Amino acid sequence: LDLDIDWPGVFKHAHAVSKTNPFWNELSASNPFVHDIAASNRNKNNKYLSILKEKPYLFSKVSSNRDSLASSGDELDIDCLLRKTSARRSGRSKSVSDFLDIVDNQRFNPHKTTPQKTIPSDVTWLQNDREAYKMAWLSHRQLTRSCLDLEAMSHSPGWAQTQATDIHVVCKLNHEGGSVQLPDSDINIHVPVGHVLPGEFQEVGLKAILNPPSSFNNELSITVSPLIELTLSNLNTREAIFLEVKVAAKVKNDPLSQVMSDIVCFYSLDKEGPFKKLENCYTYQDTIQVKLRDLSHVMYAVIAVQANKIQPPATNVWDYVQRTISVGIYGPKYIHPTFTAVFTVFGHNYIPGKLTICDIRKGGKNMPPVVFQLWGKHTFLLEKPQDLNISLVSCDPDFEVKMEDQSKNIKEEELKTGEMVRQQFLFSMLGCREMHFFVFLVQIKVLKSSQVTQFHVTTPDPAPKLSGIINRPKRLQNRKEIKSAPLLLIPTVKYPKFQDKTLSVNTYGVALKTVLRQNKIDYLLEYFKGDTIAILGEDKVKAIGQTKIKEWYVGVLRKKIGLVHCKNVKVISKEQAMDTADSELTTRNLVEQIALPFKKLTYIYSVVLSTVSESVYDWRALAEVLGYSHMSLDDFNEAHADKESERVAHVVKRMKEDCHANKKKRLFLYELIVALLKIDCQGLVARLTQDTIILTSAVKLGKYWRELAEKLARLTKQQIEAYEVPHQGKNGAVALEMMWKPAYDFLYTWGAHYGDSYRDVLQDLQSALDKMKNPVTKHWRELTGTLILVNCMEVLRASAFSKMEEE
Repeated sequence: LDLDIDWPGVFKHAHAVSKTNPFWNELSASNPFVHDIAASNRNKNNKYLSILKEKPYLFSKVSSNRDSLASSGDELDIDCLLRKTSARRSGRSKSVSDFLDIVDNQRFNPHKTTPQKTIPSDVTWLQNDREAYKMAWLSHRQLTRSCLDLEAMSHSPGWAQTQATDIHVVCKLNHEGGSVQLPDSDINIHVPVGHVLPGEFQEVGLKAILNPPSSFNNELSITVSPLIELTLSNLNTREAIFLEVKVAAKVKNDPLSQVMSDIVCFYSLDKEGPFKKLENCYTYQDTIQVKLRDLSHVMYAVIAVQANKIQPPATNVWDYVQRTISVGIYGPKYIHPTFTAVFTVFGHNYIPGKLTICDIRKGGKNMPPVVFQLWGKHTFLLEKPQDLNISLVSCDPDFEVKMEDQSKNIKEEELKTGEMVRQQFLFSMLGCREMHFFVFLVQIKVLKSSQVTQFHVTTPDPAPKLSGIINRPKRLQNRKEIKSAPLLLIPTVKYPKFQDKTLSVNTYGVALKTVLRQNKIDYLLEYFKGDTIAILGEDKVKAIGQTKIKEWYVGVLRKKIGLVHCKNVKVISKEQAMDTADSELTTRNLVEQIALPFKKLTYIYSVVLSTVSESVYDWRALAEVLGYSHMSLDDFNEAHADKESERVAHVVKRMKEDCHANKKKRLFLYELIVALLKIDCQGLVARLTQDTIILTSAVKLGKYWRELAEKLARLTKQQIEAYEVPHQGKNGAVALEMMWKPAYDFLYTWGAHYGDSYRDVLQDLQSALDKMKNPVTKHWRELTGTLILVNCMEVLRASAFSKMEEE
């Protein structure tokens, strides 16, 4: 059908505005209501037609569910937006952040996605109703920049971020079948071979609706998954399909719980029900697999824990399960002088990367709906539904949480519903200070017990136009890590082969005096006058010696690496050196010596495990350098065989167990760092170095962290107390053995300001500790050892690895 409407006539009243508005041409490019007017001004032939005239049925794709991704015009034809030969600029405008996301995605998936089919609908009611037409376009276009409250935008830049509100996936499979996974989730559809006839195709769609049906949450039942929407394009099938979901609970192991409750799947052809219980289910701990036989174009499923009856001492179904609560912290893509962070509790373990927030208020007025980004997430066990107290505390003195927002409660009844529960926290910057990202603490207290869960969240950077005033350190040493890729498209990473050979050194130093110490000091070299010392790198290290802070070179003498005072050597070139035999060292010896500090550093095993498993992309390469070259895929159980990260984690766990069994001879963190250096994961080593140094420094400092805070950041007494408040006991003071916690919070926040400049973090921390009244670095030298490590990385890479085209 064609809409016989004289659209240019509708817009004649705006011609006067176009003559006086210097931004008219740019404005029209993103708004089809005014596109025609600007186009006619530029071209009298008026051959530039708005997208709504060209495709009058474009907005008919709006579904009954406005939250659906399919209702966003941004997703209709991305290729059209990027096509340089287009005769006109598309009316479907996109934000800068959208374009960056598109470019990022195309690096990994250059193939065009098959567009979804649309069903034409009756739009004759719009022919003579311009206001109805406008509202239909707005509904279709959702949060387009040209239709937002410009006054609100000017007060809080970044609200107008046009992005998809939901995440779903559609995959086209042939008769060979395959698996479809919802991104960032443990929800999968498995399509067996022969599901459709050869030559035919099946389009499988998956979507998670965050709030499951409320009818399943009562004394006898609780939902443990989102409501899953499954769509199929082809019903001419020969085989059933399988739905596999990892849920947020598992039945307890005691006999009563095993008998009285079970994890089940409910199924319906309609979102509102009625739902029926499926019998073809297989459950293993917290994972359920369901065989779907009665297929339809649209289906809905939800997983729940159901009890036959409640037998005392149990009071409800929660008493039969180990229930995991998932929380997410959401906020804007960029931070501003005033912004809102949203604490969200989910009744399942699916935490989306983006969340639409509709109830933001500013100045007593409701803001337009806005898409917030996931900043951080956390999971913890909750024995039964109870009142929770949520508090957010800024770890940075430049920012604060509004007094009335510092602590909020979530009621037991809200948790029982199984729906999302949100609490908003308003942050603001103090005074006219420099904008920068910062860290804040999230603390969750169970009011009826002593259970406390806490985690840290790092905010994103300020908006681009504010980033010019960020004061970053001048000497940036970027981590050379391989960037992570989408799960389904992880590239094949080839790690370089470590070569055990003599170091290539270009600079030497001749000792001008003899230095022998009665009390040996770790990491400081001893030498005789006239010794030729190999100098590794041109950078100098500032550190305390026996009594004073001095500048040192990293040197090698008699197969030992250490520091030599700059004033005690005369630097010469390689050609000037006469006898270098005593200053030779192999790459293997270098790696083993620069990793020595990790034998005495404190670490959190779970953090190390997750960091390594997320950053190493070849389990075989890691296994080989750890001495497990004999391992094969048969050594992994099913739980570790699916993802590369899980295989890497399995290798690390295996090494941890072996080290634990032989504590006297093997040290886990030391051997891990040596292995990572041997596969050239220097960025990962740098990250682990900074994390462990900050934690160990906090433990070593204890109550003396206050003195350090004054020297490093000039914190006032009130600001120091703010760090200690979350860790105070019932008597209002921080116990001595708990003093490392506020110290860690401060150091973590301070270190975050440096970004990727890990070398500056270590050096500035060393200098500040050396200047304390009673420096801990006089007897704790491991920080000095890590400075030697980071200063040797370049010479190690140059000598131990052959050059590669791409890292």
